[in-house]
Amino acid sequence: MNPRNRPVVVGVDGSRNTTATVDLAVAEAVRHRAPLRIVHVWPGRYTGAFRGRGVVPAPADARRLLEVTARRAELAAPGLTITTDLIEGGAANALTQCSGRAELLVVGHRDHPFTRPSWGSTAAYLAHHSACPLLVNRGSAHDGPVVVASSARASGSATLGFGFTEAALRGARLVAVHMWTRPGGSDGAVPVVRAGGYATERAAAGERLTEALRSWSGQFPEVAVERLVVSDLDLPYTIERASLRSRLLVAGIGRSGRFAELLYGSVGPAPVGPRSATCPALLVPAGWPVAPEPVAAGR
Repeated sequence: MNPRNRPVVVGVDGSRNTTATVDLAVAEAVRHRAPLRIVHVWPGRYTGAFRGRGVVPAPADARRLLEVTARRAELAAPGLTITTDLIEGGAANALTQCSGRAELLVVGHRDHPFTRPSWGSTAAYLAHHSACPLLVNRGSAHDGPVVVASSARASGSATLGFGFTEAALRGARLVAVHMWTRPGGSDGAVPVVRAGGYATERAAAGERLTEALRSWSGQFPEVAVERLVVSDLDLPYTIERASLRSRLLVAGIGRSGRFAELLYGSVGPAPVGPRSATCPALLVPAGWPVAPEPVAAGR
């Protein structure tokens, strides 16, 4: 499949946030000018309009789920190319395979994001194994900036590039967050304390972030960029505030990465109440290709 016509794939399971997840996927497909592929992995959960009259869910419920969600996508974006697929197997493995042929994979948060803040096993698995960028619907986006977590290393260049691209597509400013660790803190030892050392170490981290941003700022001059350097102790609070005020959180994907783990794990921000929606989170695989030219806002 040509990378230029890869679809946006959305995984639906019949849970209560399915419609919101489909709406988010439709918006991304339109924004990226890509077809939409709606996937359901059988067996699944069904509530509300997706549940049949039988006591035990049947394959007919799965087909009804796909029909209803496809119809909703068609009404939201007339002219958008939409396909549906019913797949048997485990959700995590099936969606991981779908990600190998997708431009973007969109999934939803678990049913109870406020009483159970972690993403759930499927989304957490995809956060380390998805072959394409993974977008997790955690609630409504806000009017704030796009926030991207930067490691300031060469391996994290794709994450920064994707953050710039998403900010350009949305016509939003970009806040680049870089975490730094005091000497000795990364291996659990007591950090070394020297007079004036904090300011020196923080300034060095800021220089690394500036250097990492330089090339992408040249390719996306229309994107206003703000830098934010935080210590490892301040990162959980920073993620919590960003989740409540941003349009989108962008981080790297892989087998390690504290930013991503704080997003999907139970060690992340505490529930903030039913009236405070957290913005969607986007995880980008290392080395994912990014359009070299600036993207006009509002596409």
